[in-house]
Amino acid sequence: MSITDNIVQNLDGEPHLKKLIEDAGLKGSNLTDTYHEAVDEALGDNDALGRHIEANLQDDTVEQVKEAIERSGVKYLYYMIPTLGSRTVAKMVPAKHIVRNLEKGISFHRTALSDLQTDIFGNLIGGGVEAKEFVGIPQPETFQQLPWDGEVGRIFCAAYEPTHLPEVGGRPNAVDSRANMQRTHQLFKDVFGLTMKSGTEPEMVWAGKSIEPNLIPGHSPAYQVENLEVMRPIFKRLEEYCEALDFDMIEGDYEDKGQIELNWNFDEIERTADRLVTYRQVCSQVAREFDVEASFMPKPYLGSMGNGCHHNISLWTEDGTNTFILPGVSELHMSQLGRWAIGGILKHAPGMMLVMASTVNSYKRFWDPGQFAPARANWGLDDRGSLVRISANGRAEVRVPDSAVNPYLSHALLIAAIADGIGNQIEPPKAGEAGEALPLSLGEAIDAFRADDYLQRALPDKLAEIYLEMKADEWARYSGAVTQWEFDQYWQAIP
Repeated sequence: MSITDNIVQNLDGEPHLKKLIEDAGLKGSNLTDTYHEAVDEALGDNDALGRHIEANLQDDTVEQVKEAIERSGVKYLYYMIPTLGSRTVAKMVPAKHIVRNLEKGISFHRTALSDLQTDIFGNLIGGGVEAKEFVGIPQPETFQQLPWDGEVGRIFCAAYEPTHLPEVGGRPNAVDSRANMQRTHQLFKDVFGLTMKSGTEPEMVWAGKSIEPNLIPGHSPAYQVENLEVMRPIFKRLEEYCEALDFDMIEGDYEDKGQIELNWNFDEIERTADRLVTYRQVCSQVAREFDVEASFMPKPYLGSMGNGCHHNISLWTEDGTNTFILPGVSELHMSQLGRWAIGGILKHAPGMMLVMASTVNSYKRFWDPGQFAPARANWGLDDRGSLVRISANGRAEVRVPDSAVNPYLSHALLIAAIADGIGNQIEPPKAGEAGEALPLSLGEAIDAFRADDYLQRALPDKLAEIYLEMKADEWARYSGAVTQWEFDQYWQAIP
């Protein structure tokens, strides 16, 4: 009798996993080869742009988006695409041209997806000045009116190669991280019959004379109602705008100096990622309205908690069953399928750090002891020091992502790691045991990502190549910078 046979006999409470194993749907299903074959096929599809345009021009689709825009009173539209660096680029077009743009789309310089970032030598990453444009085709279902100005709306776009380009014309643009996550998630559904849902916890710091907290030496300002009161005008406006944008806001708190966290209900990862990107835009707008600053910098102050963005993930079957829960078990636990998912996350945690903690500043979180940032690839039951914390039955809180994370890349890599864990039945160490040390600098994270062939193959080749180039250049620039710390340390150190 094989190990798998032994496992199957003990899975009466996990019918979905039992069926996957019995159908031989797991063995070797780490998705790496399958994914690359699917991505190669998708990225080589010269008809992809045409199909998107054809869907946009369906009579019902055209009438619905026209009616929504006219009813809202929106006169201007931002045509938006998230970038690799967790920003958003857009063009503004009068809303009256919506039907034209459903077909024509919006053209962007190719390097917009890599944040128009130049390397240390002044060369644009992802293509030089001569690089060809790509076209962003709007997705009508993503239209929303911006609540702070009823005459302005936004619509997300997917990136394609223009039809006039030889050979590649009509294909999806490989560097579109949002479209990549959607492809990855769909493949996960197809292979495992599972949908990933997540809820993120974006922490951020606000600064300004009108919102200075009352700090007592030796005391944390966390949860103090007086500090919440200082932030009351800001969190009320944030909640108002988010609710208008279809967020289901659920709770918020004051955590440290100027730091607040507002949460909305979990959902499928496509909507969660879009909402996180939108939330950042909301925060920037509210900061302008109150003449304060809003920062998603991962670690603005030593001695205070960093700005994390924990990802609370769960896997669901088509009939709405959360596969992380064992029926009838009330104590804190994780199902067998969930443990294998965690096993995959922990195995690939070092390599994923380049996305989860994507900036030079991100790693200051892990050098400041006592601030609840994990330093090892481990998991635990309601343990805030672990990389994966089981905070409640049915969800796994991944604690390494920070507030600068690209949610499309982070969720795509989590899917890939989980697919490896489930497909190859990777059992994690016991809860609470120390795991592998995580990278403690952006340079170490770059090396760890390069050493994880599986993770690199879980992304389109061009996307992984450009992302690595962006991060390597960021590390090179930091390594060559002379800081105030160095002046303080060395200016008069000798003799």
